[in-house]
Amino acid sequence: MKNIENARVQIYASTHPGMTGKQNEDRYVTSSYQISETDLRQVVVGVLCDGIGGHRAGEVAAEIAVETITGQIASSSGLDPLNTLYESIQIASQRIYEESQKNQSRHGMGSTCACALIIESQLYTASVGDSRIYLLRDNDLIQLSTDHTWVQEAIEAKLITETEAVGHPNMHVIRRYLGSPTPPEPDLRLNLDAEDSKEDAYQNQGLNLLPGDVVFLCSDGLTDLVEDQEIKALLLKTYNLQIALNGLIALANKRGGHDNITLVALQLTTKAISEKKKSNRTWLIGCSISLLVIMLLSALVFLSIYFSNKQSNAQHPPTSTATDILPSSTSLPGLTSDISQTEVCISPTPEAPAQILTLQPSITPWPTNTLPVDYP
Repeated sequence: MKNIENARVQIYASTHPGMTGKQNEDRYVTSSYQISETDLRQVVVGVLCDGIGGHRAGEVAAEIAVETITGQIASSSGLDPLNTLYESIQIASQRIYEESQKNQSRHGMGSTCACALIIESQLYTASVGDSRIYLLRDNDLIQLSTDHTWVQEAIEAKLITETEAVGHPNMHVIRRYLGSPTPPEPDLRLNLDAEDSKEDAYQNQGLNLLPGDVVFLCSDGLTDLVEDQEIKALLLKTYNLQIALNGLIALANKRGGHDNITLVALQLTTKAISEKKKSNRTWLIGCSISLLVIMLLSALVFLSIYFSNKQSNAQHPPTSTATDILPSSTSLPGLTSDISQTEVCISPTPEAPAQILTLQPSITPWPTNTLPVDYP
């Protein structure tokens, strides 16, 4: 892919280490591309990774993850986005694991990831761990991704309720992460409705975004302390998304800020729609001018022929003879003479089919500091 600027998706991001004094182990990357020199479709990528392992170099794992995933996407053809996301995440996981085996101080490091890939206005997502992906559309905030935690699995198995999950001792036990000995299964479900089956959620990939839609990625440093309804309220009520992101971080920090906080927002603008309307308006104006010119020329031709015939008749007045008065023996009864009219065939347009006009002479747009569950 080819790097570009001024994509039709506006990008906002903000990160903060939190209030505990720990280093920031979150990493994120946003990039804009054009698929190729001949394929001008625009691609925007947002990748957020939350390093895990603390002193075991979680930030190194997150760094490897964002660089590997974005690098793989940038070198892809752009023709198979879901497969590209899947393979990129697995390659990143393997590189993290291999790096952790080279250095004892990095043994056990890992990372979550949340990835959003937008091709023109179509959204593709993938995730591993508990960093989340949301969609803000109109007045709804929809969690598109699924947390890969012990608590989420217990909720789905109906072992605990969502109320019991709040503050649960195992709420940060991650069941899937990059850097594990066996590469994790990237989650390609895009959940639009709580009733969606796994297959339904997979079929939602390629979701057509609408002007004003916001794809929101965040680490658990936010969602541990700020409820979804509060996130929605700030994103909707703040006139500027960057200010909204800073406000969310401030709110999480005010409530303790016990973890790193990273937020990325990708908003589809109305630029593409405006350009399409402008193109259609230009086409209509051009057609109208062309039709007007044709009518003018046709009217001039008609008037020229009319006055020429009139002048000729004036110079050669008809003379009456006996044969003019008496009916000719060769005359056909009922035969009349029609004045011919100039006709112009107008090419069909998207609004009207082809027609014959008889012309007249008148013109009328996260990190956790917990160990993975399988770490000894």
